[in-house]
Amino acid sequence: MKQDFYLPDIGEGIVECELVEWLVAEGERVAEDQAICDVMTDKALVQIPAVHGGTITRLHVAKGEMARVHAPLFEMEIEDRGEDNRPAAPVSAAPGSKDEIGQDETGQEDQADRTPAVSAPPESVPGNGAKAVASPAVRRLAREHDLELGQVPGSGDKGRVYKEDIEAYLAGRDVGGEPAPAVTGTVAEEAGEVEPLRGVRAAMARQMTASLGIPQFTFCDELSLGELLRLKEKLKVSFAEEGVRLTLLAFFIKALSLALKDFPLLNSRLDAEATGLIRPSGHHIGVAVDTEAGLLVPNIKHCEQKSLLAIAAELERLGEAARAGRLSQAELQGGTITLSNIGVLGGIVSSPVVRPPELAIAALGRLQRLPRFNEAGEVVAQQLMMVCWSADHRVIDGATLARFNQCWRQYLEQPERMLARLA
Repeated sequence: MKQDFYLPDIGEGIVECELVEWLVAEGERVAEDQAICDVMTDKALVQIPAVHGGTITRLHVAKGEMARVHAPLFEMEIEDRGEDNRPAAPVSAAPGSKDEIGQDETGQEDQADRTPAVSAPPESVPGNGAKAVASPAVRRLAREHDLELGQVPGSGDKGRVYKEDIEAYLAGRDVGGEPAPAVTGTVAEEAGEVEPLRGVRAAMARQMTASLGIPQFTFCDELSLGELLRLKEKLKVSFAEEGVRLTLLAFFIKALSLALKDFPLLNSRLDAEATGLIRPSGHHIGVAVDTEAGLLVPNIKHCEQKSLLAIAAELERLGEAARAGRLSQAELQGGTITLSNIGVLGGIVSSPVVRPPELAIAALGRLQRLPRFNEAGEVVAQQLMMVCWSADHRVIDGATLARFNQCWRQYLEQPERMLARLA
């Protein structure tokens, strides 16, 4: 019996995802629980398995296209196991590989306007009497202006009509009394192709747009890390014996967790209505990771309970998982504060953007050897790093952030204070 299998719910609020790779081909026999394809949601790669054994008879979505949740994904001839012919349940995603929600509800209509549904059949180009290709929102706009979509030259793939096309058509009609001519030839070529934002970059666009509504301020300071670097050199051999690479970032995270114990406000989250604070049960510190797919921010859970060794090991694991596109939903959700180590790419100063609903984020600059005066008034070489904090001014004021940074900086510049708190 042939059966269509549908893309399941793979995260709250997710309505579509990009089909990254088919792991099987039409005509191929597959076993129950065998991986069928990889799909990319807003921030994670999810593997879809087969819930029955059988033969793949049709792949409904091409590689690189967008697959819709609850739309047919593939068809297969199910092996006869003497069971009744009840329809199979939708295929479920592989455990532990769900994606982060991490998206704002505003702007969904605009996204729908720009992204064609892959399950829709190809339609004719507007202007030849056939039905135009357009989203429901665009069709509604056309009805409001008593327009036939077939009259509007579409600028999208296969003549798809966007909101901008209707606005341009109306502007041309109002000025000259005639519809604006379709863009053709050299002008269209010079304009270039429109590449829709997908996956990680689409999520980043939504989140950064949401952050525009946050009144943010930035606070910068200089860290002197000579003592910390000497401690790192002493500890790295013993960490290597445990199979773990020790980095400065592990110290930054542990020191940050210690500072959060004294300043719990910085570890809070603002609720959706911006009327109350949510106090998480632990310090879930996010770390920005640069990947080919875009910027990912997994977080280390309960840093207040972890040793320096455990944090260093978790940093390695999350970095490898992020670059391989195998982060789980849990690893991307629930962060309370974020560190961005932009200095590894060569930057000295950066003004980071708060990631709602978090209240603060820090950007770490490049480590530099620079001259400074010591307490005796002598010029000495010091290992220095700039740190820039951005915070949500609706909750955090400048004095609170300055005191919090001072506490964190003391742990880093005088690491024996950090060691004393670890005992």
